[in-house]
Amino acid sequence: MVADEEFDVVVIGSGMGGLAAARAIAQFGGQKVLVLEQHYTLGGMTHEFSRAGRFQFGTGLHYISANAGPFLEFMTDGRVQLSPLPDDYDVLHFPGYDFAIPATKERFRARLAEQFPAETGAIDDFFKTTRRAMTGLAARNVFASFPAGVRKMGFPIVRSLYPSAYRSLRDQVTRSFRDPRLQAVLSARWGLYGTPPASSGFGYHAAVPLTFFMEGTAHPVGGPKELGRIILEILDTYGVQMRPRQRVGEILVERGRVSGVDVEDTATGRRYRVRTKTVVSAAGVRNTYAMIGKSEELAGLPGEPSAVMLFLGMDRSPAAFGIRGENHWFMPDLDDHEGFHRPPGEGTLYVSFASLNNPAARYHTVEALELVDPDVVDQWRGTPEEERPESYRKLKEELTARLIGRLEERWPGFRDTIAFAELATPLSFETFQHSVLGSFYGLAATPERLRSARAGCRTPVKGLFVAGQDAWGSGVVGALAGGLMAANAVLKPRQLGTMWRTVRAGGPLRDPAKPWQGYLRVAAIEALSPSVRRIRLEPLSPGPMPFSFAAGQYVKVDLPVAVEPIERSYSICSGPGETGFVEIAVKHEPDGLGSGFLHEGVEVGEALRVSGPHGEFTWAPDDVAETLLLIAGGVGITPLMSVLTAAADAGHQGRIVLLASYRTWDEALFRPEIAALRLPQLEVSIVLTGHQGRIGEDTLRPYAGPTTRVHLCGPAPMMQDLIGHLTALGVPREAIHTEAFVSGRSKETRREKAHAIALAAAAAGITSYSIGLEDSAFPCPPGDSVLVAANAADVDLPQSCGEGACGTCRVRVLSGAYETDPRGMFSADELAAGWRLACQTLPTEDLVIAR
Repeated sequence: MVADEEFDVVVIGSGMGGLAAARAIAQFGGQKVLVLEQHYTLGGMTHEFSRAGRFQFGTGLHYISANAGPFLEFMTDGRVQLSPLPDDYDVLHFPGYDFAIPATKERFRARLAEQFPAETGAIDDFFKTTRRAMTGLAARNVFASFPAGVRKMGFPIVRSLYPSAYRSLRDQVTRSFRDPRLQAVLSARWGLYGTPPASSGFGYHAAVPLTFFMEGTAHPVGGPKELGRIILEILDTYGVQMRPRQRVGEILVERGRVSGVDVEDTATGRRYRVRTKTVVSAAGVRNTYAMIGKSEELAGLPGEPSAVMLFLGMDRSPAAFGIRGENHWFMPDLDDHEGFHRPPGEGTLYVSFASLNNPAARYHTVEALELVDPDVVDQWRGTPEEERPESYRKLKEELTARLIGRLEERWPGFRDTIAFAELATPLSFETFQHSVLGSFYGLAATPERLRSARAGCRTPVKGLFVAGQDAWGSGVVGALAGGLMAANAVLKPRQLGTMWRTVRAGGPLRDPAKPWQGYLRVAAIEALSPSVRRIRLEPLSPGPMPFSFAAGQYVKVDLPVAVEPIERSYSICSGPGETGFVEIAVKHEPDGLGSGFLHEGVEVGEALRVSGPHGEFTWAPDDVAETLLLIAGGVGITPLMSVLTAAADAGHQGRIVLLASYRTWDEALFRPEIAALRLPQLEVSIVLTGHQGRIGEDTLRPYAGPTTRVHLCGPAPMMQDLIGHLTALGVPREAIHTEAFVSGRSKETRREKAHAIALAAAAAGITSYSIGLEDSAFPCPPGDSVLVAANAADVDLPQSCGEGACGTCRVRVLSGAYETDPRGMFSADELAAGWRLACQTLPTEDLVIAR
């Protein structure tokens, strides 16, 4: 065991419950929080995995309420985007009878009354009972977050006031209805929390399928991983440390109080101890009690179900079979109250079609889930995956064939469209979730759980709390609520008021000074030339763009060209006065991954992740320069087209000169748009470099002078030459604004250089370089750029894009060796004087710089 570390709070597990607790405690308690995750990916059941280089599968989140509510809004700062499922979002298939669940409780009640008119009064009474049971569950869970004395007093009161919450689901529906079909419809979907009707507490059924999903359902745009990505990014801003591949072996207890945790880094084998007085475990009640050596205290709680889940990659869209994105539930009979009495593969089957509900999905997938007794794999439990015998592989093959057969029976021809299939068993969930016997939903949702003092966020050990599904209820949002309950137990009373006011308010208002991040839909694609396309991006739902921008700015776009997307920057060519969309122009570069995708892969209707606006290459109508000189090389005209449009929209009366160079006339962009601009003093000159050569000093002389403002965008060699010509003609350097092309390859080159520098420094025993600035210095780890090191040391350097496109982070290197790429942002004289871009400069020894 190596030397101890110390944190105010340790959170075990990075599922939604653990992350919710970590954020709330860090944000409202101001405490130093460490999150330890045993898996190699943070985010719990929001993470995804890929197969066959193209299919993306979620691991647990299939759909959520269309009205995400304040909890999810709070956790994502209002940034999560949801794509609604069809109005009939759950279709139930019984032998000889189907029933579609519509969005909204009013429509659901009306449809039930229409199909079961003899029981209309009973249906109304049932929904009243549902409300009371839901209230009872919430009251019980809130009491469970209080100290033992309050729990002991409150639990009996809740049981007496809300007895329906503690009945079994089967008991409640048989009390309420005579018609077995109506009983079956309202008992169905118990798979949303995992306990069959004969055993489940009605409070859980009232909360999940009959309340939470009643206003319609939705799927996160970008998939479950987008939800996790947003939340992890936010936690980082609150200083929460998050470590994957960290297995907690024991929660240390001294004199009845938590004192720390013993941890193994499974990537390196390193063992260490973290001292803390507060531990929040989102690893489940059973794992938590095992880590304090008190598993026997849970003996009275029933065992939990596990699952088999079939992941299918499709060659065709499921829409070819008439599926619109709704979920399908296949029940083997009307009386499926026991749940697990049938052989695996023949029980209640849930089928979802995430790719139809995620506009960012590029390939179609299907997921089919059946809850099973974990004992179906008992004979192979405890054996490493690579050592499991042929009998286990045969079981998986038989289950896969059985499940596909059920889908084929419903949709003939379905089997032939399957390109990939993989089955997860209880052993898979046991391995990757680290859940006891592969439990899928945590503790069984039974009346025994409701009555147990051990099922909640409090434990008998002072300073030890439970978050996640076991602290509230099933699913991602249930786990989130459980995390907030744990935070409610940890924080001081004066901090709780602020927390709950903030949570109830949902996400904060977006800071317009910061770039927006989210998904936009490709609305139109148009060829401007043989090698350039204009692409229009608009909001996913009707309405204005989620951000405004200044003429000359750009957006960053994540392009799904591989399992992990690549980010590229593209200038906006539409005017800032257009509020319904933005447009970018993209040149198809030879072997360019990003441009190749946008020319050959993207389709109208697809959603792309975008952030923006970015950049300082801007012009505003209040500019007082005598001449606005716009110089473009090829597709470099893109941001200048936005400037021209903004000038025309503002009724600009000053002199504007556009010098645009292309190799051939066919490559000249935006000719009709420029001709249609209402700019009385616009002068346009097209220079064809194949015939006339490059723009030179003679071309610039009539327009360049001390009162000229220049916007220059094009290839690096062109810009370097023109900066020199313009300064020679008397244009002040601060009046020359530049924007450079940044290709994916140039980014890769910088990464490769950084890696080589780091390796060389490590071989030489060098751990840091010193960068002197004025009367101080700051460290720079080998491989970091000057800008990255300055930001890490809180040294203020001018900056914007961070990738060498805007030219904002200009510094002068006075001494020392380095690797760099000037990106055409400087004239030859400026380069000779030591001017460089801080974001592109990688020290190879100590440097001295000036601003």
